[in-house]
Amino acid sequence: MNHKHTFEETEELLEDIDVTSKKELVVFNDDVNTFAHVIETLIKVCRHSPEQAEQCTWIVHYRGKCCVKMGSMSKLNPMKRAICEAGIDARIL
Repeated sequence: MNHKHTFEETEELLEDIDVTSKKELVVFNDDVNTFAHVIETLIKVCRHSPEQAEQCTWIVHYRGKCCVKMGSMSKLNPMKRAICEAGIDARIL
């Protein structure tokens, strides 16, 4: 049995699983939160740069929602909780 071949097949399979399990953390618009609050929250929780957080906030404002992060459920769940605890509507889709 060729262990290198088995390892490469396993690695490819794990990459395929990871791609299909990607989820989106989406922030939704409301009439309550200020731009500054949403920007500060995205910087703190999602580790966005100030520019990235501001762009996402404008997208939320004009389009009603914005994907602010992509990843696995285990990565996104703590971020979603923190954003919601800050009073901002966020969901994993």
